[in-house]
Amino acid sequence: MSKEILTGLSQKEVKARVQKGLVNEVTVSTEKTTWQIIQSNVFTYFNFIFFVLAVLLVIVQSWNNLLFLPIVIINSLIGIVQELRARKILSKMQLLHHNTAIAMRDGREVQLDTKDLVQDDIVLFSSGDQIYADACLVSGGLRVNEAQLTGEADEIVKKENDTIMSGSFVVSGKAYARLEKVGDDSYINQLTLKAKEVSGKEESEMVHSVNNLVKAIGFLIIPLGLILFFQSYVTNHESFQVSIVSTVGAIIGMIPEGLYLLMTLALALGAVSLARQKVLLNSMKGIESLSRVDVLCVDKTGTITENTMKVTQIFSVHQNENTSREALKQYLAASPDENETIAAIRNFFVSEIAKESWAVLSTFPFSSKNKFGAICFNEGTFILGAPEFVLKEKLEEYRSYIQKYAESGTRVLVFAESKEQPFTGELTQTIEPLLFILLENPIRENAAETFSYFNVQGVEVKVISGDNPVTVAAVAAKAEIPHAENYIDAQTLDTDEKITQAVEKYTIFGRVTPQQKQKFVQALQANQHKVAMTGDGVNDILAMKTADCSIAMESGNNATKQIAQVVLLDSDFSHMPHIVTEGRRVVNNIQRSASLFLVKNIFSISLAILSSLFAFTYPLQASQISLISAFTIGIPGFMLALEPNKQRIRGRFIRTVLQNAIPAALVDLLAVLIVMVCGRIFRLSTQEVATSSVILLAVVGFIIIIKLIQPLNRMKTTIVLFNIIGLIVSGLLFHSIFSLSKISPITIILTIILSLMLESLMRFFQYISNRLFATCDQWLNRYQAAKKISEI
Repeated sequence: MSKEILTGLSQKEVKARVQKGLVNEVTVSTEKTTWQIIQSNVFTYFNFIFFVLAVLLVIVQSWNNLLFLPIVIINSLIGIVQELRARKILSKMQLLHHNTAIAMRDGREVQLDTKDLVQDDIVLFSSGDQIYADACLVSGGLRVNEAQLTGEADEIVKKENDTIMSGSFVVSGKAYARLEKVGDDSYINQLTLKAKEVSGKEESEMVHSVNNLVKAIGFLIIPLGLILFFQSYVTNHESFQVSIVSTVGAIIGMIPEGLYLLMTLALALGAVSLARQKVLLNSMKGIESLSRVDVLCVDKTGTITENTMKVTQIFSVHQNENTSREALKQYLAASPDENETIAAIRNFFVSEIAKESWAVLSTFPFSSKNKFGAICFNEGTFILGAPEFVLKEKLEEYRSYIQKYAESGTRVLVFAESKEQPFTGELTQTIEPLLFILLENPIRENAAETFSYFNVQGVEVKVISGDNPVTVAAVAAKAEIPHAENYIDAQTLDTDEKITQAVEKYTIFGRVTPQQKQKFVQALQANQHKVAMTGDGVNDILAMKTADCSIAMESGNNATKQIAQVVLLDSDFSHMPHIVTEGRRVVNNIQRSASLFLVKNIFSISLAILSSLFAFTYPLQASQISLISAFTIGIPGFMLALEPNKQRIRGRFIRTVLQNAIPAALVDLLAVLIVMVCGRIFRLSTQEVATSSVILLAVVGFIIIIKLIQPLNRMKTTIVLFNIIGLIVSGLLFHSIFSLSKISPITIILTIILSLMLESLMRFFQYISNRLFATCDQWLNRYQAAKKISEI
């Protein structure tokens, strides 16, 4: 042992590194504190506006117009609960579990907390330890399990000058190592920070669209509100109370205060429905992301096939089968490997007892890098591994043999003998195959039905696996995955350009490395695809975070399950069609309900602008807006959100919403303007004008509801009738709360005539709207086509 190892760092050297921040402690955090979460949900722009409006209404003692406050409070509470829940999930993602270490300091071994170690510390690793920082071995040797990093449960031998990665485990051995990357810089902590990092982009198109819409409305609210108050109080000489009440009514009408609540509740109900199917949503918005994907990336094992592996056949290459099988049994008894493949082969021989154990001279555990393991006995050196890695030049002699079974979806391993003495772990041409071992993962019983569903729904499936591409393609064909014959060995995809071209051309990707997975997802997204990614190991985390939707199996790594948006609690991929169906129900119903909210917002903004331009007082109060919103938007929107809806999501969220909302908003605007003009002609009171406007707005609201929920059925008809009756009863019994007054016969006649005209006006404006949107689409398509031509 060198003098440097015996001595380690001095206290002076340790202090110098501490001052430079080279300490094995994670200092960067992506988590919000509880107070930050409360702040971000309570002290928002819109809550500030609501607070100011509430204070103004209290000052003028207009208590009945404070009906909007419960919705605001519930919205904030739901946001806080969601963020606290998300933080709790992420805080459990701890990839490092080792808290103490043995380090050499001033020539003696000392026990320290891992956070007190510094760069260049000489530390001792032994069996059972988790490696807590990236290091280089300086003395001794280890067998390391890197399953948490690579997804492969193989033991890897590490010798002097080899690098060991933080997050892996020491299976056996004892060695001193120098810490090279500590704290935030170590591999496992970098991976953890990236995994916990909240993406800067919105999780879904729906949320992104709603947020952009709210931002645009927020930009208009304050200037419009100030103009309306100034005009009412100064120009029209209304009282301070009337001016405040009318201004608040206009602003409340502009804000979609119930849309976030409805969206959150609809997503929550979707999560409850999926929970009954043993599906956990770590992110409620993941359900919408999955409902929009058009490419689904899956692994072979655990998705197409069962997790269990079994040996279907073992046959001899030569005639001495009994001798070869005895050698294989001795190899299995002596092998330290504990992966699924070895377990399946051992299980095949469970009823056969090996003869007296052979003496083991040396062992070379299976390595995911080399794809083989070897054991040296007095009787010979035997090797078990993938034929293409073991047989080398002799592979051509047996290629047709191996290809035959690989094409049937069977995984082929070779058990061979090395004639090289002594064996150093390097394979030469002196390899003689003894046995071929055929293994299979049974195809899931409902795999074909599941993938058929995705094919019908226009979702393309990409199979990404570390196995032989021929074998993976054969398994995919058995599961009836379309275009399973289009396969490629990912080892040939050595540039980003090749990956970009391959992801569109091929369906099956074999021999994929963990580093390539994220690049595959990024290449698909660059081609304008919405991508869902399944995974079960830490090596899948970055690819899953990059994907639009991430799916993990319960049988996978804990960190993977915590970062995934969707977790299949029974590891049954057949739940996927139900998840997509549930997602479509939620998104389609929210999209429909969002149109109802936007009718109110567009109408209120338009009326406020006209009120500013033509100097008339805004005719509606906040309590009246709340009544209409409750029975033509909130209650029906929530009830309709529960309705089954399997239609494929088409078009952009905001475009569809606006196309439905604008015609109804224009009809609302026209109806109220006509009432106001007639009110001046017939000298109607402001209370009568407001009451007539409320009735007309309610009629338009129910017309747009009936249009959006076509075709009608018993349940939908019941919902509409329930809300009509509820609005009438509330208006009659609580007219003072909602500022409704008795109306004169002439106002009744006017209201009836306008009500009869509204449906025809709706049809006319809908026709104009459809033509305008179609024209805009044509212009947009021409622009995009011209842009592509110019790029070429």
